[in-house]
Amino acid sequence: MRSRRQAPEPPPPGGILWDIAGDVRALLALPAALTMQVAHPAVGAGVDTYSVFRTDPWGRGERSLRSLQTWVYGGESAAEEGRRLRELHKHFRGTDAHGREYHALTPAYYAWVHATGFPVYRHAQKYLGRPFTEAQERQLYAEWLQVGRILGIHDRDMPQTLEEFWPYYAKVLADELEETEVVRDLIATDRPVPPPDRGPYLLRVTLRALWPLLLPPMARFRRFITIGLMPPDARSAIGLPWTPLQERRLRRFGRVVRTVVPLLPERLRYLPMAYEARRRAQPPS
Repeated sequence: MRSRRQAPEPPPPGGILWDIAGDVRALLALPAALTMQVAHPAVGAGVDTYSVFRTDPWGRGERSLRSLQTWVYGGESAAEEGRRLRELHKHFRGTDAHGREYHALTPAYYAWVHATGFPVYRHAQKYLGRPFTEAQERQLYAEWLQVGRILGIHDRDMPQTLEEFWPYYAKVLADELEETEVVRDLIATDRPVPPPDRGPYLLRVTLRALWPLLLPPMARFRRFITIGLMPPDARSAIGLPWTPLQERRLRRFGRVVRTVVPLLPERLRYLPMAYEARRRAQPPS
């Protein structure tokens, strides 16, 4: 284990991840990355066995989001969060749907969970913001490697350049991914989901009362945005349907999002941890 003095540095203030990871638009892309992760049979089996995403989806989502934000905006806490996650996953082991044994910290599996973030950020940006230039893609990938180091992944287990990443990515898509049971749960529109149990009391009571009406359209939107913001090659590898009509709808939705969100004040555009970190990083006026 690295000492604190040798802990890897998180992505720097002013970098691409500082701009996009805490932007509220990132919330739209996260389900696509999660679905790609659990499309790997070993990862899907671990989530199926050990996660509470079915019984406590709101709590699970809140904890995952806090962890992700810490990797980028947490400063000295970032490496500590990476160590906490590795310790948590040490005991996650079992057998996948094909009868193969897995361990959550097997480098290939843990690295795939991390790797999904880059192609999803890249693809979602084409709809929700301005597409990255080649230089920006390389910078984003370099920063994502820093996140991998925060998570305790060795450089030897991560492609170190884009030229190395894309063949690795294509091989995982071709050889590993499938529509696992957890994938089916994440894109289903007919599975029970409890109403939100966080936020102001009156809001929770209102949502609980309206939940039978709100859940069906929310589930349909979740499926739409999950599949739509997944890179097409990953979508095809998993076997998820996507039509030209859905693509046109996604493009229209993206135009609205990338027009409206930049007009919001920063305290509304960014999630709380990101907003506070960005505010502290501003030079004194």
